Formats: sequence, structure tokens, C-alpha cells
Amino acid sequence: MRQKDFIFNIILLIFLNLLIKPFWILGIDVGVQNRVGAEDYGLYFAVFNFTFLFNMLLDMGITNFNNRNIARHQQLLHKHLSGIITLKLLLGVIYMAVVFAVALIIGYRGFQLWLLFWMSINQFLNAFILYLRSNISALLMFKTDSCLSVLDRLLMVLFCGILLWGGVTDKPFRIEWFVYCQTAAYTVAALTALAIVVAKGKVTRLNWNPTFFLMILKKSLPFAILFLLMSFYNRIDSVMLERMLPAGIGASEAGIYASAFRLLDALVMIAYLFSVILLPLFSKMLKNKENITPIVKSSFSLLFLFSVTSVVLLELFRMPVLDLLYREHVAESAAVFRFLIACIIPISFTYIFGTMLTANGNMKLLNITAIAGIVVNLAVNLLLIPRLQAVGAAVASLSTQSVVAVLQVTIAFRLLKVPVRALPILPSVIFTAVLIPAVWFFSQHFNGHVLWALLISGAFALLLGFATRLLTLDFVKQVRE
Repeated sequence: MRQKDFIFNIILLIFLNLLIKPFWILGIDVGVQNRVGAEDYGLYFAVFNFTFLFNMLLDMGITNFNNRNIARHQQLLHKHLSGIITLKLLLGVIYMAVVFAVALIIGYRGFQLWLLFWMSINQFLNAFILYLRSNISALLMFKTDSCLSVLDRLLMVLFCGILLWGGVTDKPFRIEWFVYCQTAAYTVAALTALAIVVAKGKVTRLNWNPTFFLMILKKSLPFAILFLLMSFYNRIDSVMLERMLPAGIGASEAGIYASAFRLLDALVMIAYLFSVILLPLFSKMLKNKENITPIVKSSFSLLFLFSVTSVVLLELFRMPVLDLLYREHVAESAAVFRFLIACIIPISFTYIFGTMLTANGNMKLLNITAIAGIVVNLAVNLLLIPRLQAVGAAVASLSTQSVVAVLQVTIAFRLLKVPVRALPILPSVIFTAVLIPAVWFFSQHFNGHVLWALLISGAFALLLGFATRLLTLDFVKQVRE
């Protein structure tokens, strides 16, 4: 029953996100960059990632701790909710102060600070939404959480779409409008999630309790450290590009990096959705000493097929795909893209095996793997950015994600005693060996019809997944039931 529920809910979550988020990423986000240019978008992207570096201060590991804790002890929702909401508001004030202090130290001025202010507000709202959703998913209300996961993006598509194509203004689109639309969408989504969680937790007032705050922060500290370390090695690349290279060049290279990063970010969101369901599910199953092997096998099969298919298709079709999306710097973006898009494979593995370790409470080991990732990331970035610019940052990202994935997979197998033979290793190898030459053949004969070639290649990959038994008819039966 658990495996059937897992497969149904992950497919529902992916389906809803595939309805909305491609429009956001490939329509709105790409449309904004094409309108404002690589340099202005590069500034936005660098400032966004700068605000993300301090995201730990907004959360302090509370979201993951809360998800795991409420999944195991659902009766604590009423007791914890009012206090944690108050704590989150306090953390928001601290976050804003730290972000602006550091921004002034490293030289942000004028318009950069104006963007920083609104993007910091957006980071707070997004972190607040994720905390509220952690309660909903911990209660195993996956359908409600699935709808909330796309609400902010749906609103952003609506607001930005009106400004981009609605003919409501004759002025050139400005990058700050993009940020304001995000603020409005996050606000509506946060209020909606808050209403649902408050109703479930039967909360009538906020609770100021410093002793409770310290208790929660102490328990969530390992999660906070992990979040900080992961944010650092996941988001520092574009900041280093913009700061290490000369003025103008740095922002432009960050924009080129953003062009290549966008599709990776879209694919990572699909992989991330697995962890949204896996964390509370693993937490409850491990607490009850249930066998997690079937869930691990199912998630591995689905994510392996998804990630490898995505990489093979986008590597072999990268020039026509990027040419469809962008007006400038296509060749430069393609050079970055060839390294960056491959990151989806190791990242997918971390969303399975890293989530297993999180659910099991192995935070110290996870933090060690994240420190290793930071060391690799900084070393490769410092070595390659001056020489290869955005391409160097992409190589650093792939190196980092690969090292972290190998470490986490190794630790998970040893600690949780999941038998390696339970994973579909041979089908995975056969699937990859057949897929690569087949898609290469399609790429050589698409005659300019890139979308049709991608659809045919994707359909072939799905059929190949069934032919190699990487996927089985049990998936279909469990979803239909």
C-alpha cells in the first residue's frame, strides 16, 4: 500500500508541476531574460544567489526538522505551530540585517541594494511557504501539498505574462518588475498555506516563548548547518563569477551561466519533488522499522530514467534547444550547458540517498559530505573561473555534485543496509547503453524539427524503460488502482 501511495502521489506532484513550471521557466523566465538582456538578468541572477547564500538564517534547519518530527509525532503540530511561526518572523528580521550588512561590505550600492531588498523579502516569503508546506506533507496530505507547490508559480506566470505580453504598458520591461511579480505571488501563496495550516493546527494566536525558540533551534541546528553548506556549494558559482571577473564581464558571464543553469534548475525541481514525499515517508517508515527497500527501488528507477534521459537528450540537442530559447550568447551558453546539465544525475541520487540519511537523523555525516562539496567547489572555481569564466563554474558544479553524490550513496548503503542487488543495476546499464546511440541517431536526422525529435526520443526512452524492465507494468497498475 505504501509503495502504491508513493507512486500515485509522486506522479500527481510531477504532473501538476509539469503543467505550470515549464511555462514559468521556458516562457516567463526566458522571456524576461530575452527582454532585459544578459547583463541585467545576470545582475538579477547574481543578487538572487547572493540572497540565497544566507537562506539558512531564515530557516535554521527548522523546515526539515519539522517535516521529520511532525511526520513521526503528528500530535505536536498544535503545540509547535504558533511558536515556530513567531520564531520564523524573528529570523526574517535577522536575515534582512545580515544580508544588507554583508552586501554593503562587498560593495553593493544603489539599484543593487533596491533589488536586494525585494529579493530578500521574496526569500523570506518562500522560506515561510516551505515551512508551512512541511507541516502539510508531514501530515501526509500530499494532494494539498502538490497544489500548493505550484500556486506561486501559477500566479507568477499570470502576473508576468500580463506585463510581458498583455499590452498594459508601452515601456520596456524592467528587471525589477520581474521581482515585484514574484513578491505578489509569494504573498498570496503564503497566506493560502498559512490558512490551511492554522486550521489544521487550531492555532488562534502567536506564542512568544524564548525557551521554546532555543529548544527548536538546538534540535534543528544540524539541519541548519547542512542547509547552509549545501546553499554555499549550490549557489556560490554565479556570485564568484560576478565578483571575481571585471565589472561588466562578470555580470555578462553570470547571465550566460544563468542561461545554461535555467534548464538544470527546472529538472532539479522535478527531482526535488521526490524528496518532498520521501522525507516524511522515510521518517515514518524508519521509526516504525518498516522495510524501505521497495520505496528506494521505485524512486531510483523513476529518477534514473528521468535524469539519464534528460541528460542524453539535452546534451545531444543542446544547440537547437538553446537556439529556440535565447536570442544572444547561444554558443557561449551551450559550452556551459554541456557540463552543467549533467549535474542532474548526481543531484537526483542525493535526493534519494541524502533524504534517506536525513530521515534517519545522520546529520553529522551529511554535513561532512557537504563540507567536502564546498572544498571541491571553491578549489575548482578559484582555479577555473579566471581561465574559463562561466565554463569553469560549470565544471566546478559538476565536480561538486558528483563528489557529494558518491559520498552520500556510499554512506546510505553502509548505514541503512539497503541491499545493492535490490536496485535495478543491470537494467540501468542496458538502458543507458541503448539510449545514447539511439538518441544520437535521432539528433542526426531531425532536419530542423527539434521539438518532434525530442518528443520521439522521449517516447523511445519511455518504451526502452519498460523493455529493459527499469520500469514495470506494476507502476501503471498501482497508479490506476
